[in-house]
Formats: sequence, structure tokens, C-alpha cells
Amino acid sequence: MAIKITEECINCGACEPECPNNAIYEGGVEWAIADGNTVRGSYTLMDGSVVDAEQKNAPVSNDYYYITPNKCTECQGFHEEPQCAAVCPVDCCVPDEMYKETVEELLAKKDRLHI
Repeated sequence: MAIKITEECINCGACEPECPNNAIYEGGVEWAIADGNTVRGSYTLMDGSVVDAEQKNAPVSNDYYYITPNKCTECQGFHEEPQCAAVCPVDCCVPDEMYKETVEELLAKKDRLHI
């Protein structure tokens, strides 16, 4: 399952550079699948909708850092544990129960993001 950042976030930004998928954004910043990778063209999001990979999407949070579940792989294929959670000084990077994915699904998402 994806990781989420809770409202306890102190906006320190420690998590953002640790994400191998560029899935973490500062509050209020729009996100795109193509940010930080080579994905271009059509991309199917987790909800089944198809977007242009470079399309800017609304922020998940306006008040604190957030993780877009469409790019989060829990660091599968990169690290043994989610790096955002490992470096967070207030332990606000936690599993997002809304997005339950198997290791195989997370690895497939990683492969789609890093072609």
C-alpha cells in the first residue's frame, strides 16, 4: 500500500529528497507522473483514468507535504523500507489504508515509472 503523510507533518522537507519515485511534494504544489522520471505520453492512474504523464494534477494537501499514491511504491525495488518513514523526525509517514497493493503491484508500478 502507498504511504501517506499525516497532518502531524512539520513541513521539514526531510522526506522529499529521499523518495526514489519523486512522489513527495510540498503542500500546495501540483504534481505530475512525469516529474522526476522519463515517463511521457498516456499513463493509467490507480483509479483507471488515463492522463498525459506531464499533466499537472491538484495537490493532495495544501498545508503540508504529501505523497501522491499514484507514484508511491513504498520504495519497493529500491530500499528495504520506505525512506520517507525512515527519515521523518515526527513519524508522520504511515501506510495509507486506502491504497492496498501487493509487493508485486508495487514493483510493477515502479517498473512503469522507471522505463
